[in-house]
Amino acid sequence: MGIESVTSRAIAFRLILVLGVVSLLGDIVYEGGRSVTGPYLLLLGASALTVAIVSGLGEFLGYGIRLLSGYISDRTGMYWALTIVGYLMVGAVPLLVLAGTWEVAAIFILIERVGKGLRSPARDAILSHASKQVGRGWGFGIHEALDQVGAVIGPVLFAVSIAFSGRYETGFALLAIPFVLLVAALLYARFSVPDPVKFEDDSRAISGDGTLQVSRIMRPYGAFTVLTMAGFAVFPLMAYHFSAASVVPEAQVPVFYAIAMATDALFALAMGRVYDRVGLSVLVAVPVINIPIAALAFMGGYTGALAASILWGLSMGGQETVLRAALADLTSVGKRGTAYGVFNTLYGGAWFAGSVVMGALYGLNLALLVLYCIVMQAGALAAFVWLRRTVETGRIERAGG
Repeated sequence: MGIESVTSRAIAFRLILVLGVVSLLGDIVYEGGRSVTGPYLLLLGASALTVAIVSGLGEFLGYGIRLLSGYISDRTGMYWALTIVGYLMVGAVPLLVLAGTWEVAAIFILIERVGKGLRSPARDAILSHASKQVGRGWGFGIHEALDQVGAVIGPVLFAVSIAFSGRYETGFALLAIPFVLLVAALLYARFSVPDPVKFEDDSRAISGDGTLQVSRIMRPYGAFTVLTMAGFAVFPLMAYHFSAASVVPEAQVPVFYAIAMATDALFALAMGRVYDRVGLSVLVAVPVINIPIAALAFMGGYTGALAASILWGLSMGGQETVLRAALADLTSVGKRGTAYGVFNTLYGGAWFAGSVVMGALYGLNLALLVLYCIVMQAGALAAFVWLRRTVETGRIERAGG
C-alpha cells in the first residue's frame, strides 16, 4: 500500500528539497570547475579542438554509461547505491589542483563526468517517484532550480578566487569544502527515505499499463533529443572562444557562466509549472531558444556572448526540467531507470558528436558552425511533430482498448 497521502506529500517534498541541496553542493563543485575548463585547458597547452573533444567526450561518457547504470538500477533496485557512488566521484574536481598538464586535468574531468553518468538515472528515478506526489514538472523544476543555485555559486567562487589569487589552483582547493557537505546531505537523504518507490501509489504505473513502451517512445523522443543536442554548443567551447578571441575578459568568463546558471534556475521553475498545466507542448521551446545561440556566441562580440550565455541557460533549464518530467509521465515505474538510461545515452552521444563537429568547424569557418547549429535545431522541430503524433496515437489506442 502507498504512504498516506498528506504525509506522503510532505515526505516526498522534503526528499526533493534534500536532493536539491545535494545537487546544489555538487554543482558548486563541478560547475565551478566546468566554468573554467576551457580557459584552464588552454592555459595548460590544449587546442580548441582538444577542449571540444575533452568536453564532448566527458559528456558522452557521462551520458553513455547511463544506459548501463539505468538498466542495473532497475534490475537490482540499487538506486541509492548508484547515486551515492556517482556523487563520490565529484571529488575528482578538487583534485584538479594537482594537475600540471592538460592530459592529467582531462582525466580528472572525465572521472567527474563518469560519476554523473553513474548516478543520474538512479537519482532521476528517485526524483520521479517523489515528484509523483507534488507534480512531475514542479518536482523536477524545484530540483533543477536548487541545482542551478549551486551552479551560480561555483563559478562566482572561482571568479572571486581568480580575482584575488590570480591562480586556478586556489579555486579548485576551495571546492573540497562543499564536497564534504554534499556527502553528508546525501547520506541524510538515503537514511530518511530508504524506499522512495512507495511514493508511486498508482498501481497502473507500477504494472506498466497506461504508459508507452520505452522502445516506442524513445524513437521520436530520441530523435528530438539527438537533433537538439547535436546543435547545442558545450559552454567550454564558447568560453574558449570568449578567451581566445579576447571577446570577454578572462576574469568575467566564470561570471558569464554563473549568469547562464542563474537563468537556468529561474526558467526551470517556470517551465516546470507550465509543463504541469500544458503538457508536452512546452518542449518545442528548447530548439527555438537554441537557434540563435551559436551566432551570438561566436560572431556577436561581447554583447552577443552575454546574450548567448543567457539563452544557453534558458535552454538548459528546459532540457533538465521538461525532458526528464515528460519521460517519467510516459514510462512505467519498472522501466524508469532504463528509460532515463536510454534517453541520457542519446543525449550525451549527440552532444559529444555535435561538440566534435563544432570544434572542427571552429577552426575552419565560423559561419559554417552557425549554419550547422541552425540546421540541427530545425530538424529537432520536425522531430517534435513526430513525437506529438506518437503520444497522441498511443492515447487513442489506450482509450480504444
